[in-house]
Formats: sequence, structure tokens, C-alpha cells
Amino acid sequence: MVAYWAARPKINNPTQYKKYSDLVPSILQKFGGRIVARGGRFKILEGPERFRRFVLIEFSSLEKAVARYESPEYLEAALHRRKEGASELEIAIVEGIGRDPS
Repeated sequence: MVAYWAARPKINNPTQYKKYSDLVPSILQKFGGRIVARGGRFKILEGPERFRRFVLIEFSSLEKAVARYESPEYLEAALHRRKEGASELEIAIVEGIGRDPS
């Protein structure tokens, strides 16, 4: 069953954050992730307006999404977004509703 990686980042230091975002595409490819939404227009209907960017990535399974997060490559890349408060981030992974990704 497909799963979605939903992230809400707030970028405090774009230069430092770019070191992270430059590494992400190859890691996504390795784990079969597909970006569904990144940046773009949005409207907050409820909740705090703390985060100003949204990212939604589709994986073939929850296990693949978690494996990507726990991979040495991703953990190393994530150090760049954490360094000196370059960003704040919320991440959740949720299974989809019975859709076959093929």
C-alpha cells in the first residue's frame, strides 16, 4: 500500500538548507520516492502559520518511506538542515487508502 511522507519545513538559513536539498533527489530515487508537491501555493485553514513550505512524497510502502528516513544517506544529509538551526521541520508518514501504485 502506498505511503506519503508529509513534511512541513520552515527554512531559517537558505544557504545551509540548500546543502541538504541538493542531496535529497538521489536519495529519493534510491528509495523509489516520487515528489507529489513541493513548495507552491498553499492556504493554511487551521493551525499555526509557523511553517511556510510543504512537501509531499509518495512511496510504494510505509516501510520504504521509513527506510529512506532511517538510511545513512538521508541521516547524513539531514545534518545540513539541522546545523545551526538552518530549518525547523515536522515529518509524518501515513499510509494511503488501498491505491496500487503500479
